[in-house]
Amino acid sequence: MNAPILLDADTVRRRLLLWGRENIKRYPWRFTDDPYRVLVSEIMLQRTRADQVVPIYSRFLQFYPEVRALAQADEGELKELLRPLGLGWRVEKLRAAAVKIVQEHGGIVPRTKKELLSLPGVGQYIAGAILCFAYGMPEVLVDTNTVRITGRLFGLSVTESSRRSSEFRRLLELLLDRNDPRTFNYALLDFGSDVCRARRPICTGCPLSDLCSFRLRHPKV
Repeated sequence: MNAPILLDADTVRRRLLLWGRENIKRYPWRFTDDPYRVLVSEIMLQRTRADQVVPIYSRFLQFYPEVRALAQADEGELKELLRPLGLGWRVEKLRAAAVKIVQEHGGIVPRTKKELLSLPGVGQYIAGAILCFAYGMPEVLVDTNTVRITGRLFGLSVTESSRRSSEFRRLLELLLDRNDPRTFNYALLDFGSDVCRARRPICTGCPLSDLCSFRLRHPKV
């Protein structure tokens, strides 16, 4: 991996937070710190657009407002409710995670990464999202968007393996706002989907353009 360029992390952090406070999308799961609701939303959001999830998420919580209700759910009814999202494996994973939370954690979504990773359907990203968005912990979220932003800012090449790279995680931890990790991570995710896009990034007017290695190399973008 090529060495990252030096970057003013404080300035990046401050500008991203400022951008986020004006531009973060107002999805319903972003108005809660209930770890159960965060878990449900993150499993639904895997490989699915957020606008598809919104109506299903709201209806789902009417039927299963808390983890014990989900643990007792009829699999057929659950499958029918989640059918519009596709990826039928989510039915089994959601219910199995709820059962384990009830049986092994007294109905409380655990707040350690080790325990979260033991839940069906929960990997590093979802575990970090629960710790950050529900419990307010300074956890970085490593996904396609955040890795792409990091690579462009620091002048690093991004490959399929970058999401598993300790170097990318280290740089994301350097950028993370530890006083307000929720806002920072929501801002970073939305910045990646709306501005620093995979195709046709919007560099003109980007609040980070003067700091970005990608922009310096592609001044006409």
